[in-house]
Amino acid sequence: MSLKDNPRVFLTDCSDRDAAVRSLLENAGLGDLSGKSVAIKANFNSADPFPASTHPDTLRSIVTLLNEAGAGEITLAERSGMGDTRENLEKLGIFALSEQSGFRVVVLDDEPKDRWIHVERGGSHWLRGFYLSKVVLEADVVIQTCCLKTHGYGGHFTMSLKNSVGLVAKQVPGGIYDYMHELHGSPFQRLMIAEINKHYSVDFVIMDGAKAFVSGGPDKGEEVDPGLMLGSADRVAVDAAGVAILREFGCTTLGKKPVFELDQLRRAVELGVGAGPATVVELVPLDEASKGAAERIRAELARE
Repeated sequence: MSLKDNPRVFLTDCSDRDAAVRSLLENAGLGDLSGKSVAIKANFNSADPFPASTHPDTLRSIVTLLNEAGAGEITLAERSGMGDTRENLEKLGIFALSEQSGFRVVVLDDEPKDRWIHVERGGSHWLRGFYLSKVVLEADVVIQTCCLKTHGYGGHFTMSLKNSVGLVAKQVPGGIYDYMHELHGSPFQRLMIAEINKHYSVDFVIMDGAKAFVSGGPDKGEEVDPGLMLGSADRVAVDAAGVAILREFGCTTLGKKPVFELDQLRRAVELGVGAGPATVVELVPLDEASKGAAERIRAELARE
């Protein structure tokens, strides 16, 4: 049985970030990566440092381990929501890191129209559907690494599910319609976030919770120190665990309703993206330091 069939969320202390990433990927169940192409979606929505953006050391560790496993071409795909994507990546040192670590960076704002696939509206809340990057559709393996934080502009929280917005075109070449204007102005924003995730697969998510925002976000907010790193093949399960952590550390903007009744998670469950309230999500601590956290998360997920 795969991790996707049996949703597990692995937890580890991240005082040693490289060791934490290594521990999580050893439990990822990715199989033989020899020669396989890998797409990485990190969180570079702005030029603000961690926890607003993926910590460079987390990305470096992921790429190093993929290289050790014999992976083929590794591609980081990104579109920022705040500021210019290329400038943000330059300021954060990601292009320099790509040269040092041996991965390709694709700035999605610069992609031609034929590098996007149009997802029809269907039963979604997107008025015209949306355009999704082909980078994650063509890769053999997709890895996400996200941050742990609230979202002060209507999303409520921004973790794995919300991180997928950076794979959607703001505008496609030759077009004038602004899909991000639609998203952020819609009363259905949180449902639309979940709907993106139906249309591409993720093999493993690493959520860096060494630090987190419990208010504000995604670029700035009240910072706390959970000191954890989480990993899962299930985007819903890992985000649900993240919500539990934010609540434990004083977040009040997510209300008190059961975790799986929050809009992003509820809609993602409806669409079959991941685990639901009837599913037993297994919390797996990988060290002594994370055992207490696993118990507290488990209790919050079970609360009605």
